[in-house]
Amino acid sequence: MTPSLRQRRPAMGSRNSHLPTLTGNALITDKWEVGQRSPGPKASVFWQDSWSGQTHSSGRQRVSRDSAMWTGWWLWPLVAVCTADQFRDNAVRLMQSTPVIDGHNDLPWQLLKRFNNQLQDPRANLTSLNGTHTNIPKLKAGFVGAQFWSAYTPCDTQNKDSVKRTLEQIDVIQRMCQLYPETFLCVTDSAGIQQAFQEGKVASLVGVEGGHSIDSSLGVLRALYHLGMRYLTLTHSCNTPWADNWLVDTGEDEAQSQGLSSFGQSVVKEMNRLGVIIDLAHVSVATMEAALQLSKAPVIFSHSSAYSVCRHRRNVPDHVLQLVKQTGSLVMVNFYNDYVSCKAEANLSQVADHLDYIKKVAGAGAVGFGGDYDGVSRLPSGLEDVSKYPDLVAELLRRQWTEEEVRGALAENLLRVFKAVEQARAPENTATNSCLPARWHPLREV
Repeated sequence: MTPSLRQRRPAMGSRNSHLPTLTGNALITDKWEVGQRSPGPKASVFWQDSWSGQTHSSGRQRVSRDSAMWTGWWLWPLVAVCTADQFRDNAVRLMQSTPVIDGHNDLPWQLLKRFNNQLQDPRANLTSLNGTHTNIPKLKAGFVGAQFWSAYTPCDTQNKDSVKRTLEQIDVIQRMCQLYPETFLCVTDSAGIQQAFQEGKVASLVGVEGGHSIDSSLGVLRALYHLGMRYLTLTHSCNTPWADNWLVDTGEDEAQSQGLSSFGQSVVKEMNRLGVIIDLAHVSVATMEAALQLSKAPVIFSHSSAYSVCRHRRNVPDHVLQLVKQTGSLVMVNFYNDYVSCKAEANLSQVADHLDYIKKVAGAGAVGFGGDYDGVSRLPSGLEDVSKYPDLVAELLRRQWTEEEVRGALAENLLRVFKAVEQARAPENTATNSCLPARWHPLREV
């Protein structure tokens, strides 16, 4: 989520069966052909009837090549539209079997701000929720198959009530699964994600956004893990006593830990031991480097983009992308306009530019999606809400991404990272941790 919405700190069937086709430099549609039986700039025109299959000749009548080509120009918009439909149809086909895993969504924050977490308020009904980037129909239209929901509390809660507020946001995520069991399945491991895919549900995972949520306590870190947290963003847009945030790189904050302090290193090691994914969105470059070098498992950037494409300090610089490649880690591209184009306006194609660039520098296995929906104030045209994912996938196909590369960006790259994190954890943490009661009967909300 961008600090602009939060207080940083105090103060399918084919429709293309009759498509025009291109042969050399000639546009052939409805089986018109330009005959080449007479030399010179003139040519006889022959037409093969689309229905009868019979070929007709214009006889001695000659039509200039310029006239024939002029006739074809008006068909180019039709070619473009039909080709676009083909790419989108292919995107939908891919996403039906490999739905998207999104790294970061702030719907729980919206539920707190708008309804004080009262999910039984009729206005909070997720099947008809208005004014948000996310609701159940939009998730289904976007083929979202798994979502890391952000359990976020602002930086001004640090050293105050951050732990309590974080617990309340985890509770909201779990109640979403309990109130809408036909749509959401709360899971805590990679196998759970795949189970949700098979059941046609949205695998719902907890990502805690900001190291201030553990209140500098490894005991709190462990407790949050047992409550379902499967990634921790080491900082939000404020330093913790043990890790530096991205505003250090702009000069707005002073470095306190020069990346990670000794205790910060202990946090990273304990996350590895537990099997919690390390999330480096929001951290300083020094913190990125320290965590990537220290962690025994791959890490993620749950909602960050490429610094060389948009020179914003929330994005990932090239030398860190090289570390991402070396460690098998993952950058899940953020859709916030300011991180996409470094301007107030952006478009879907510019988001694809970030995906292209990360693929070029770090490899196709390093790319994912972290839209930051419901945590940002400005989104690219064409990616206005979570229903638009198929359009972005269609753009990648248009850019000649292979189906294997697209499936990786959609889900398989994150699943690989998650499985590697699970394999690196200590043996005593290999059992699945499910903290939801078998049956839940809401009595009242407080």
